[in-house]
Amino acid sequence: MGILNTNEMMFTAFEPKLQNRFLMDIEGIPAYLIKKVSRPSVTFGEVVLDHINVKRKIKGKANWDNITMDLYDPVTPSGAQHVMEWIRLSHESVTGRDGYSDFYKKNIKIQTLGPVGDIVEEWILKGAYVQNANFGDMDWTSEAPANINITVVMDYAILNY
Repeated sequence: MGILNTNEMMFTAFEPKLQNRFLMDIEGIPAYLIKKVSRPSVTFGEVVLDHINVKRKIKGKANWDNITMDLYDPVTPSGAQHVMEWIRLSHESVTGRDGYSDFYKKNIKIQTLGPVGDIVEEWILKGAYVQNANFGDMDWTSEAPANINITVVMDYAILNY
C-alpha cells in the first residue's frame, strides 16, 4: 500500500448544491409558482447479443424519465389557469381537438443557484409537455395552501454546466 497524499488525508473544502436554491423557466408559468421539481434521470435499454453459450450485453436506447413538479395555486395569478393554458395547447376539452406538437412542446430550464445567487448548474429539457395534471384536493379541515402536481414528459435533457 502506498503513502497517502496530504490532500487525501486532510479536509477538502467544498460547497454542496442545496435543494432549495433553484429557478425554473417554463414559458407561460411564473417561476415563483414552482414549489418543487425532480431533476432529470435517464434509463438505458439493453441489447442482448447471443454468441454460442454466452450472452453479451450492450447499451440500448436512452429513455429520459418523466419529471414531476409541484406548483402553488394562488388566487392570482391562478396556477391552475396557467397549467390549463399549457394543456389546451395539446388538447382542447370543449371541442375535443388536439394540437400540433410544435404548439405544446416546450423547452424548460432548471437552474441550480450557488450561495450568492450565481447559476452553478443548468438543465435544459427539450420537447417537454404535460402528461398528467392533478389539481389537488380541497379540505374543510386544512389550512394548507392548494397545490398542483404535474408530470412532464420530455424528449431528452441537456446538462449545460
